[in-house]
Amino acid sequence: MLAAQDKSSPDAAAALETLCRAYWYPLYAFVRRSGHLPEDAQDLTQEFFARLLQKHWLDAAEPERGRFRTFLIMALKRLLANEWDRTQAAKRGGGQRSVPLDTKFAETRYAQEPAATMPADFLYERRWALTLLDQAMASLRAEYERDGRGNDFEQLKEYLVAERGSIPYAKIAGELKVAEGAARVAVHRLRKRFRETFRETIAQTVTNPGEADAEVRYVIEVLSRV
Repeated sequence: MLAAQDKSSPDAAAALETLCRAYWYPLYAFVRRSGHLPEDAQDLTQEFFARLLQKHWLDAAEPERGRFRTFLIMALKRLLANEWDRTQAAKRGGGQRSVPLDTKFAETRYAQEPAATMPADFLYERRWALTLLDQAMASLRAEYERDGRGNDFEQLKEYLVAERGSIPYAKIAGELKVAEGAARVAVHRLRKRFRETFRETIAQTVTNPGEADAEVRYVIEVLSRV
């Protein structure tokens, strides 16, 4: 997030686009759960990102104003409450889409969300947390593939959150064609690296590095909700 805020950085544009691509669905889900039809939700989400990009709203995301997830949802709520006019949809963003939205995917995914009684804010935070989890998993997978251990990752990923007593090390050793002791080490290292990668991913969404641990705890809390 800090890279996206720093306009002097050559990576600023790419960082901002990455943020938009990563977090558009949690915001889209919030708009849908707030009662908007798919077409309106698509326009609203696109308009939000158009303004985020064009009006430099990230400049207002300062450490003392809270977490980035809170900043985004409050900015979206202001848009929904004060500035939505469906008749102006064609004029948004100068007629250009700033972030490609896979709306077919979004509606398919939205149809699979928990019961419609789940509050919009709850759904947003859950989707935000799951997005961070997906990013951490993708980053870890890429790391293993770069090291030529992509097969190990695929074999071991299901044990990332398993209870230690339930991990079948003998079975894993057979699948990896290694000794059981080596299988234990492989699982331990993957789990440790995942915790580190998950924290690094979450730390990128806070403006103050000192907030990272508290945000990690909150994201875990959100993921544990039923």
